[in-house]
Amino acid sequence: DGPVGRFTFPESPGDRRFLFIAGGTGISPLRSMLRHSVNVPHDAIGLCYSARLPEEFAYAAEFRQMADAGQIELRMTVTRDVGPGNWTGTRGRITRADLEPLVHDGRTLCFVCGPPTLVAEMPRVLQDLGVSPDRVRVEEWS
Repeated sequence: DGPVGRFTFPESPGDRRFLFIAGGTGISPLRSMLRHSVNVPHDAIGLCYSARLPEEFAYAAEFRQMADAGQIELRMTVTRDVGPGNWTGTRGRITRADLEPLVHDGRTLCFVCGPPTLVAEMPRVLQDLGVSPDRVRVEEWS
């Protein structure tokens, strides 16, 4: 049997644009979906990943390698102050500005997993970017 449950990547997606949005350990279920998505016909695959500190990014080297190979578009941001020189990338929570370059059009199929605040906010941000609510899949932690 394949994956079961509500939060799964389609076995044979009719979509060609995918966006994965993760906060902290929310990357865990998204990683396997992301790795599968590069092996199905697609036009664009994006990953926007937020962690408190740079050292808390799980699979960072793997994702950077995928981005360097042109398999995914990668955006990473840290939410805590790490001091000068420790992180040269984006700081703060994931925002519309982070997602806008990864949402190529309203047909992008989006997957969101992470802390409750992220999971609650991202569908609204995506809708503001033209993605209809039925194209946003969320995994809610309880």
